[in-house]
Amino acid sequence: MNHAFFLPRLGSALRRWLELIPRPKPTAKRRVGRRSSQLLSAVLCQLAALSLAAAPVQCWLTNPDRSALFQRQSPDLFFQSHAPAAPTITVDEARTFQSMEGFGFTLTGGSAQLLMRMSPTVRAAVLQELFASNGTNIGVSYLRVSIGSSDLNDHTFSYDDLPAGQTDPNLARFSLAPDQTDLIPVLQQIVALNPAMKILGSPWSAPTWMKDNHQTRGGRLLPEYYEAYARYFVKYLQGMQAEGITIGAITPQNEPLHPGNNPSMLMFATNEARFIKHDLGPALQQAGLRTRIICYDHNADRPDYPLTILNDPEARPYVDGSAFHLYAGQIEALDQVHDAYPEKNLYFTEQWIGAPGNLGGDLGWHVDHLIVGASRHWCRTVLEWNLANDPNQQPHTAGGCDRCLGALSIAGDQVVRNPAYYVIAHASKFVRPGSLRIASNPVDGLANVAFKNPAGQTVLIVLNRKNTPAAFNVRAHDQVLAATLPPVAVATYVW
Repeated sequence: MNHAFFLPRLGSALRRWLELIPRPKPTAKRRVGRRSSQLLSAVLCQLAALSLAAAPVQCWLTNPDRSALFQRQSPDLFFQSHAPAAPTITVDEARTFQSMEGFGFTLTGGSAQLLMRMSPTVRAAVLQELFASNGTNIGVSYLRVSIGSSDLNDHTFSYDDLPAGQTDPNLARFSLAPDQTDLIPVLQQIVALNPAMKILGSPWSAPTWMKDNHQTRGGRLLPEYYEAYARYFVKYLQGMQAEGITIGAITPQNEPLHPGNNPSMLMFATNEARFIKHDLGPALQQAGLRTRIICYDHNADRPDYPLTILNDPEARPYVDGSAFHLYAGQIEALDQVHDAYPEKNLYFTEQWIGAPGNLGGDLGWHVDHLIVGASRHWCRTVLEWNLANDPNQQPHTAGGCDRCLGALSIAGDQVVRNPAYYVIAHASKFVRPGSLRIASNPVDGLANVAFKNPAGQTVLIVLNRKNTPAAFNVRAHDQVLAATLPPVAVATYVW
């Protein structure tokens, strides 16, 4: 008998039958009805265990010595009724937490430029590998883009640049032309591959004529241009929509407490709250745009920043949640924001890896702190910075990041996959949008996080933090899976 085929279907049939049993009337027969239900529940639990034991468990492994790079292991593993004594990760799908929106990268203007310089067939293959989830493709499901240039464009720009001394409060000269050569065509190809792709937009700076220092680096948004800047966002969102690209969420300012990048802009929490409640929120609403506003978009060391905005009763209704980076602070600090406003979402939107990269160190740190850490601390996304550079970490602006290592290094049609590629792959392929984080217990030396995806699969991601091999068990539905991981290796288990 094919148990892997038969048992899950028998369990499903019994569940449907149980749902059809009417509730007993308040008579002496209630006790009999209760006993019948308890018996059926026990039977279903046993069937679930038998079904689990019959189903193969995929293991996708990355070793820091590069002997396995997000590679499916053979043969598959199986749950059993018993396993040797070992530290045990217990997965409990009855305890659920946040819904996940996706895992991915920032598609910088420089990334798009390099992709557009590839031959069309090679570019199509790379995009398929990144954004499809079948086969060995990694299924990236979330992207962040810059509104205007970031520091990983080859030059700074906004969508309304003017000669010095001129202003354009009516935005008559607004144009998406700077993105129409590279970024928009690449996004259109990605959306054609995956129409459900989620995209977040973040500005590095307002147009210089709106700022008090009239420069791309630093400075503040002048109060007299708050309203015009809100309409700038509206025109951007509408313009992208006309190109077939839906920007589902925006942040008012990337890294608002870091005015030293090029481009950049300083925006304190009270200013961001004022901008959201009086200008940006009402402007989106009046335009009929359902784009979510996500506040902050900076480091975990300042949870007071998003809390200041969420504490504002006029700003709060416009804010979907808060976004974080981890260049300072601890990922656990995100709990302060979640605990204060559990109805508001959290997102992890950026973390860079420094060139030349070190798979052993980078893979372990990023899986531990981001894939596991950010997910365990309520984030609905985990995004790495950035998708692609050339082998010399170009392009970037004058004063922009010259050490940011992309997930891909692209030289013409040649592609090298770097640590961030594998960090994201371990989650993005199987933890599809709409997956629920489910309970799994912390185990010393084994960072882990578990999910239930929309296809009904359980996904468990485990990092061996130790410099020695780790033997451990995974327990689910009273069945046990015996597993081992090499030193500082990462595995994604799927059943």
